[in-house]
Amino acid sequence: MALSKFLDPKLDLTFKKIFGTEKNKNILIHFLNDILGFTGVNTIQDVEFLSTIMNPEIASDKQSIVDVLCKDSHGNRYIAEMQLAKDKSFEKRAQLYAAKAYSRQSGNYIDFKKVFFIAISNSILFPTEVEYISTHNIRDIKTNGHYLKDFQFVFIELPKFTKNKVEQLESTVERWCFFFRYAEDTTDEDLKDIAEKSPIIKLAYDELDKFSWEEEDLAAYEERVLSVQKEEAIWEQRLDDARDEGKQEGRQEGIQIGHEKGRAEGKEEGIQIGAERGREEGEKQAKIAVAKNSLKAGVSIDVIAQITGLSLDEIQKLRN
Repeated sequence: MALSKFLDPKLDLTFKKIFGTEKNKNILIHFLNDILGFTGVNTIQDVEFLSTIMNPEIASDKQSIVDVLCKDSHGNRYIAEMQLAKDKSFEKRAQLYAAKAYSRQSGNYIDFKKVFFIAISNSILFPTEVEYISTHNIRDIKTNGHYLKDFQFVFIELPKFTKNKVEQLESTVERWCFFFRYAEDTTDEDLKDIAEKSPIIKLAYDELDKFSWEEEDLAAYEERVLSVQKEEAIWEQRLDDARDEGKQEGRQEGIQIGHEKGRAEGKEEGIQIGAERGREEGEKQAKIAVAKNSLKAGVSIDVIAQITGLSLDEIQKLRN
């Protein structure tokens, strides 16, 4: 695809600009309804933004802040989180954030409302048999009954979404996924098609039009891009260093094992040779003892040689 004028929606700065402001509340509401499949009387009509700080005691830590947290008119909570970098503990963090959003509700716990966690991940989280968008909730192991209903998790794994052409898109959910993965590469012709079928996503694209951004905001975006690239480069270097260290340790371990094996084999061989030599020496001493006794008994040297296998010279020396 040709390069376009649109910025990357996966950065926290752009993601929050699109989904985390009063100005664009309508975009967030449509996004939540589309991803959660809410229709008719179940659709979200309005939301109130809440504090995104999940751990006030460590508010300076980015890991304690979600991208978007809001509640609807019924009190249900919604967390929308963009996960740009690979994080092996992200699934656990998702559950922690949902639990905190749930426990922060006030009043009698019997009146607590549901928490929905929606994550868009730029890396693969689950095995290949799990589709690019998956829904998780608490169910009974035997009956598969859904009796604990207050938590629901939706994960969108962008690398698993393989449709890279607008004409391939068959639903609004797919157009949202296309938006997150390919916004930077979207052409005006692509956008025209998307706008015709999903007008709300066109508004999300408008927020990414870099020509409509203030110079200061655009500078902040570019700085954030460089920061992400730097972080990725640091992690790549750490991975390379770890691989090199692993190879070196493997090489040293291989040498050590080889030495150990050599010593073990040498030891084994020494034991075997020693035992063989001991056996031979024992047999020879036994033959000498037989020869000496035979000589004392007056047996001829020729007969002793035949009996013991010793040479005539050896027997002669025993005689002297």
